[in-house]
Amino acid sequence: MASEKNGSAAMQEIHPASLSHLATRISYLKSFQDFTEEDGALIASTAPLVGPLVPTILDAVYTKLLSYDITAKAFVPRQPGHTGTVPTKPQELDLQHPQILHRKDFLKHYLVKLVSNRDWSDESRFWEYLDKVGVMHTGQPGFDRRKGRPELRVEYVHVGMLLGFVEDKVAAALLAVEGIDLEQKIKIVRAFNKLLWIQNDLFSRHYAVDRDTQYAPAAAITATTPGIYLKSLTMGLLGTMFVLSAAKTLGLS
Repeated sequence: MASEKNGSAAMQEIHPASLSHLATRISYLKSFQDFTEEDGALIASTAPLVGPLVPTILDAVYTKLLSYDITAKAFVPRQPGHTGTVPTKPQELDLQHPQILHRKDFLKHYLVKLVSNRDWSDESRFWEYLDKVGVMHTGQPGFDRRKGRPELRVEYVHVGMLLGFVEDKVAAALLAVEGIDLEQKIKIVRAFNKLLWIQNDLFSRHYAVDRDTQYAPAAAITATTPGIYLKSLTMGLLGTMFVLSAAKTLGLS
């Protein structure tokens, strides 16, 4: 429901409790980020471009993760399906270690999933998938196939930084592609920016307590974390506005 006062633009009314329902939350996130069907189509159109870039992106991501012991330690415990020798410390890992190859396969599937989706409706199973990706990094199973497996716990500070890193690498790769005019590239980068900030919320909501509703996920960071999803959305919107401002400066919008 929306309210209007003194002829100003209608203000949408969002009940805090409604955001615990995924489809309703997605509707709000998309509305706040101005994520449209056109954005979804732009992302899907990059599938032929992103495919060849995936190996380079994967190597960049895991080179970064293995650059710090605090992020590399998540890959020391035995990974599902790996029956070989397990490292005893992060320093024993490299890009070709079976433990890392397993995680690279998951990220490859994730990136392909992002550009393969065609249903951007609020009820799409695509959003359920992104939400479960968030859950599985908190130590909870997330996906049925992970039940009974060793938990994967990655603190939110590393998750947030990695999403920013991935966004930067994807944007740089897309902007470097030949055969697409700069205006179209900017539209695509803006679409990815919106999507990855929505993904950011679908991570953070499983770590932080929501003060409005007092909802506390199993992996909650703290009982005093206020409005983390609103902060995430605002930063995402600012990022999109910055790209748009740059485009205007270049005379592209």
